[in-house]
Amino acid sequence: MKTNTRTTTTAIAALGLAALLAYADAAQSVKLDFSDESVGAEPKSFVSVVGVWRIESDGGNKVLVVDGRQWKEGQTAAGIADKARTLYGDRYAEFLDRVQAYAYFPYVVAKDVTDFRDGDISVRFEGISGRIDQGAGILFNLKPNGDYLTVRANPLENNLVLWKFEKGKRSSVKWIRNTPTPSHQWHDLKVHIAGPKVTAYLDGKLYLEHVLPEPVSGRIGLWSKADSHMYFDDFTVTPAD
Repeated sequence: MKTNTRTTTTAIAALGLAALLAYADAAQSVKLDFSDESVGAEPKSFVSVVGVWRIESDGGNKVLVVDGRQWKEGQTAAGIADKARTLYGDRYAEFLDRVQAYAYFPYVVAKDVTDFRDGDISVRFEGISGRIDQGAGILFNLKPNGDYLTVRANPLENNLVLWKFEKGKRSSVKWIRNTPTPSHQWHDLKVHIAGPKVTAYLDGKLYLEHVLPEPVSGRIGLWSKADSHMYFDDFTVTPAD
């Protein structure tokens, strides 16, 4: 885990993961590079909700992997009821209802970022394989009822899409085509939130701008689709000043 230069090494050593992410909710950038995670295990810094997510080694560097090679429609993560309680307490049953409706779309939720509103969320990703899809998305605006938004890139389709998931149904909000994203190469995806405005960048280039009906607020995470086999690294949360 790495932070920006405003946070000293001493401060980092004194804070645990939960404290750092809670601090990021209100203060400054935090980067999760998975270096303190265990290879072969589910991530400690995220809650796996749908699909198979685990830590793997990529040339000696630890990465978060969504492995859809044995994907089956309707496959929620192991222990999903307990994980739903971790995220939403007494409202877990309502959340579970929506999860079942969205089981085509694997995702994980940042465990300790409880209400992200304004700022940047970014991640590095690499498409490894996937015949149906190679989806790499940033999930945000996740509500206790399971509704959420995601901006996703796709090396198979070379497009960037803002999707809305609401009341068990998925619909596209905005499509941007011709966004070159070759497989087997690392790419950078960033979403900037300013109230209701969503801005998305791919490999440093601005591609997507959209104003939502209401400001963003809620949990955040990573998203994928179907049989996607994707690597993720350097998940970074930078709240606005």
